[in-house]
Amino acid sequence: MASMICFYLRHDSPFEVAAFTVDGEHVSEETLLGLPVVPFEEIEQRYPPDEFAMLIPISYRKVNQLRAEKYREAKAKGYGLINYISSKATTWPGLVIGDNCIILEGCIVQPFAEVGNNVIMGCSSLVGHDCVIGDHCFLAPGAVTLGYVRIGPYCFLGANSTVRDGITVASECLIGAGVNITRNTEEKQVFIGAGTEPLSKRSDELREWLTWAR
Repeated sequence: MASMICFYLRHDSPFEVAAFTVDGEHVSEETLLGLPVVPFEEIEQRYPPDEFAMLIPISYRKVNQLRAEKYREAKAKGYGLINYISSKATTWPGLVIGDNCIILEGCIVQPFAEVGNNVIMGCSSLVGHDCVIGDHCFLAPGAVTLGYVRIGPYCFLGANSTVRDGITVASECLIGAGVNITRNTEEKQVFIGAGTEPLSKRSDELREWLTWAR
C-alpha cells in the first residue's frame, strides 16, 4: 500500500516523498523504492514534524483500527497529515474533508458530501450527495453509497457493495463485497454474501482471523 501511494504522490501530487517509516520491529530493508526506511520510533529525529508532513496509507487491517492507531501516534508526534486526492477523481467545490484521506482514481464524491479523517476510498467508489463518511473508514473499489447515507466510524465497505439512499450504517460495521444494505444497521454488524442478514459474530470478534478484514 505504501509503495503504491508513493507512486501516486510522485506522479500526481505537489509533494516530494522523503522516506518511508514503519515500526522498528518490522524494518527488514534499509531502503524502499530508493528511499530510506526509518523506524517509526526514530522518525521525528531524522524528519522533524516542523519540516515534514506524513501520510499513513495503511489499509483496513484489524478493521481500520491499526491505521487509526498510527494516525493518532503520528499526531501525537506533532506531524501534520496530508491528503492525496487523485487528479482523476471527481470532487466538487465545498467538499468537507478531514486529514490523512486517500481518494483514488475514478472516485466520485458528489456535492454536499462530507468525508471524515483517515478515510481511504478505493478506485471508482462513489460517495453520493449529502452523504457523511465517518472517521477511519475504508471504501473498497466500486463501493457505492447513495444519497443521504451516513457511514459511522471504522466501517469497511467491500468491493462493489451498495448502501441504499437514506441508510445509516453504524460504527465498526463490515460490509462484504457485493453486499447491498437496504436498512439501517447496528454497531459492529457483519454482512457477507448475497443475504441481507448479519452474521452472528461482531466485527471486533472477527478482527484477528478474518483474512479480508486485516
